Amino acid sequence: MATAQIKHDYHLVDPSPWPIIGSISLLFVTVGGIIWMHHLSSAAPIIFGIGVIGVLYTMANWWVDVIREAQYQGDHTRVVQISHRYGMILFIASEVMFFVAWFWAFFNSALFPADAVHATRDAVFGCGAGTQMGACSVPGTWPPKGIDAFDPWHLPLLNTLLLLTSGTTVTWAHHALLHNDRKGLKYGLLLTILLGLTFTGVQAWEYTHAAFGFAGNIYGATFFMATGFHGFHVIIGTIFLIVCLLRANAGHFSPTQHLGFEFAAWYWHFVDVVWLFLFICIYVWGTGGGRLAGGE
Repeated sequence: MATAQIKHDYHLVDPSPWPIIGSISLLFVTVGGIIWMHHLSSAAPIIFGIGVIGVLYTMANWWVDVIREAQYQGDHTRVVQISHRYGMILFIASEVMFFVAWFWAFFNSALFPADAVHATRDAVFGCGAGTQMGACSVPGTWPPKGIDAFDPWHLPLLNTLLLLTSGTTVTWAHHALLHNDRKGLKYGLLLTILLGLTFTGVQAWEYTHAAFGFAGNIYGATFFMATGFHGFHVIIGTIFLIVCLLRANAGHFSPTQHLGFEFAAWYWHFVDVVWLFLFICIYVWGTGGGRLAGGE
């Protein structure tokens, strides 16, 4: 019996083992992480490690399947690409709201440092490492007393320049691809990856020299959660671009068919924009503007 010819532009995905394998692996990661953090079993690191290996294995094979569908099987038609674009837009929108939560937490404390809730929390938990209990419960101050914040015009400014430059190099790579300039595509991707890795290295150096900790103070908690999650997104974006560089070296992408690279560029520009808000709000305004709001 002859196979029926497909007469539509939609992609009916073949049965895949990766969703269930990925779910089980994430379960191992979650359970192992909880057991490890609560010191319930010496086997926790092994459980956690098995889960991480499973997640990485799932990601690699799932990506390979998607690349095969797009590059060799022709499943990503124009109609399918439109759906993928909508999906990527919604994903980035969800990431924006994720960061809105951290900005909200930061500004809730920075704009109202004299609020009774903050004063009570400071009196109970203190202001951070090396600060006596209740020493930061001085109303109307931000950053809280005892917090030695980073100079925004030192390492944070360097990282801002690195990310802004990386935004231009990934745009260069995109325009090179549109003009079928393979060399420009590869050089632009390589420079963007190097700038992203440098950003991560500078941020790691900055964290190791922080004069405040994560626990015990609202400034450290909001600072490290917002900037730390952004750093995690930079790492994800860098991996995304590395995959694109490997695909470019393999001859993938064309001026009319390069959805994977386009999504990587979108994601990288999103990371750039979020960092600009972090730099302006947390590093620049957050080291002095809050005092004006508090009336000091």
